[in-house]
Amino acid sequence: MPRNILITGACGGIGRALCQAFVDAGDFVFAQDREAGQLQNLVSELGQTRSCAIAADLTDAQALRAALLEKTQLHGDIHALVANAGAAEALTLQSTTEESWKKDMDLNLNGTFHSVEAVRGAMQAAGKGNIVIIGSVNGMTSFGHPAYSVAKAGLISYTKALAMEFGKFGIRANMVCPGTVKTQAWQARVDKNPQVFEDLKKWYPLRDFATPQDIADAVMFLASDAARVITGVVLPVDGGLMAGNQVFARELTQEDI
Repeated sequence: MPRNILITGACGGIGRALCQAFVDAGDFVFAQDREAGQLQNLVSELGQTRSCAIAADLTDAQALRAALLEKTQLHGDIHALVANAGAAEALTLQSTTEESWKKDMDLNLNGTFHSVEAVRGAMQAAGKGNIVIIGSVNGMTSFGHPAYSVAKAGLISYTKALAMEFGKFGIRANMVCPGTVKTQAWQARVDKNPQVFEDLKKWYPLRDFATPQDIADAVMFLASDAARVITGVVLPVDGGLMAGNQVFARELTQEDI
């Protein structure tokens, strides 16, 4: 049976892959982003009988609820949420300002909370629901972008709290934590160093990086009945980055690990 899926940050590289994956599975996608023009183009690509646009700022809880209500009155309540929206400001603590810190918290942490709250009531009333939050390996250790990382770390705790408190309502909550993903968000780094991906490979045991489709595949599993008793899980999709530091282990053991 087709489901209604709310996907935030729909116009980014991962967001587009998520939208396409759910549409291909026969679901109806509520695509959220701030840019109305980009959203309309995306909905045209996905098909207007398979998707609709939610042009709203996630940092404004009231505006998000209003925009979502307008569409759910037409298409029905949300069955699953993929909280994908996210962005990073300052690269280091030294370059972090009060303004950039607030921006990272408002979008990555508060925006996710607003997204969940906009759909949780309907899920509770239905006695079932599915929430998949897109985190980051940055939330699991320190890789730069400190404010963004703090927000993503907070989302790990938030995901577990959702799973613990709302499981009795049939709501599952899980997180996917991508490592490096080849999207447009990396273009500034590529412009600075065209070899950045080759330089990074040594830190990844699989010597490979996730694509947006890899992230979508993990989300599709967690949002499916195949994962019906899986909740509160934080799943790195990272080429083995969080499995251990192979470069350090090689230096430490003086062996060809």
